[in-house]
Amino acid sequence: MDWLHDIFKHAPEIALFFSLAVGYRIGQIHFGKFQLGGVAGSLLVAVVVSQVGVSVDPGVKAVLFALFIYAVGYESGPSFFSSLGRQSIREIILAAVLSITGLLTVVICAKIFALDKGLAAGIAAGGLTQSAIIGTAGDAITKLGLGADEVKRLQANVAIGYAVTYVFGSFGAIIVCVNMLPKLMGRSIREDAIAAEASQQAGVHVLGPGQVAAAPALVGRLYQVGPAAGRQVSEIEQSSEPPITLEKLKRDGKVIDIAADTQLQQGDIVLVVGRRTAVLEQAPRLGTEIHGEEGMDLVVQARELVVTSQQLIGKSLKEIAEQTSPVVRHGVYLTAVSRMGKPLPMGPDTRIERGDTVQIYGAERDINRVAGLIGYMVVQSDKTDFVYMGAGLVVGLLIGLIVVKLGSIPLTLGSGGGALLSGLLFGWYRAKKQNFGLIPTGAVQLLKDLGLAGFVVVVGLSSGLQAVETIKAQGMSIFLIGVVVTMLPMILTMLFGRYVLRYDNVAVFAGALSGSRSANPAFGEILTKAENAVPTVPFAITYALANVFLTLLGPLIVALV
Repeated sequence: MDWLHDIFKHAPEIALFFSLAVGYRIGQIHFGKFQLGGVAGSLLVAVVVSQVGVSVDPGVKAVLFALFIYAVGYESGPSFFSSLGRQSIREIILAAVLSITGLLTVVICAKIFALDKGLAAGIAAGGLTQSAIIGTAGDAITKLGLGADEVKRLQANVAIGYAVTYVFGSFGAIIVCVNMLPKLMGRSIREDAIAAEASQQAGVHVLGPGQVAAAPALVGRLYQVGPAAGRQVSEIEQSSEPPITLEKLKRDGKVIDIAADTQLQQGDIVLVVGRRTAVLEQAPRLGTEIHGEEGMDLVVQARELVVTSQQLIGKSLKEIAEQTSPVVRHGVYLTAVSRMGKPLPMGPDTRIERGDTVQIYGAERDINRVAGLIGYMVVQSDKTDFVYMGAGLVVGLLIGLIVVKLGSIPLTLGSGGGALLSGLLFGWYRAKKQNFGLIPTGAVQLLKDLGLAGFVVVVGLSSGLQAVETIKAQGMSIFLIGVVVTMLPMILTMLFGRYVLRYDNVAVFAGALSGSRSANPAFGEILTKAENAVPTVPFAITYALANVFLTLLGPLIVALV
């Protein structure tokens, strides 16, 4: 093992990436219906690797976690703020229940097994994966009026209890949220994540990546003019509802310019674009459909624009259509409307608000003609705006440094809570002002995956050796008590949420439950299973509360044990 120790001593990053690679591979293995997942697998491998002795700078853990939690907030900011209100009462109660059951479990275990104040607080910090308890409990111990040696002994026991129980504290939350909860509710996280996403989209069907409609709503078709001979282009276009567009015309083998007053002749070939229902309705009056003609191709575009025009704000889609001249609307088709990332129904009564995103479809010349009348175009890019991202992280980490005292108890969001709050704010603002601040979807996903998995690996590499050595020296009792402190409050809170608070969606409930325990590894696995952002909003609410509630447990445990 000495050669491995030497390698990891000179290049500890090898241990990190080795744990990620092997851990994710192990996480893919199915044990019946049970699957560890990449995060839990990486944690276990990191604990094993740590036994040869690995030293990782704690700053690496802080950076990786900040990237993960900021990306989570950035992605969910638009939906988070729209979800706040009376509907968040369940999340507040859930976070409070977990903190109360966690406190009672620790105090009862301490009484039964004669734990001192330091060990009890350390087990709470590790078993509930809330590192801030170490600080608040240690500070409370110094105020007990004990001798310096006794204070030092109790504070050392806080660290011992934390080191032994933290690894399972992370792993146990994954077991409850990812494995036990779906079994309790009889549905998978992915199944309910899809259902919740569909509900949030107000019945609007949104195609996933790589999906296309077999019968698209907008089509382009070629016709050889027959019955339409002698009619003007404008007459044909306006004779259907919704209107169609004659985009190109070929006569006597040559493509010629087409205008509103162009009169069609027998044998002309025209390219018709429009909504499928309107095109098919007009087909018998146009002529015979043909399947291809040289020079009659047309490239159309789908572009997203952010609404800023006062002429559109506050009006319904029906009013906008009625008040816009045919010349302006010519060749442009509205295909989607969304608000803060949430699709809206395309009904005539849907009203447009400032900052809404509309998707329009048409030829480039038509798109460019109307873009300035609507607002500004969303520029598609695969490049991250690092100015915006860096500013968001700086703001978040500064917020995390703020400490507010409740009596003698210091309360702080910490770097994680600060980065999450900043991510939510910056993500929300980006959704309103889409001409800057872009972090592409793929980049957000990488930040989440690498940030969380890397954070968990550093925890395993840093704490694994000490935890195993402490178990060897003191037996399994501390570890087993930590298992109880990890599992019992989560199971009780899970049952309370299911049968009292009436959570009926696994993905939403799993997000709220993991947040109420500040269980970031579990949340990462939930996101992987959900394959969308549905669990993020309830997680963000309970996570913020848990940072406060669980931090308060430190002095309470010291007082009650």
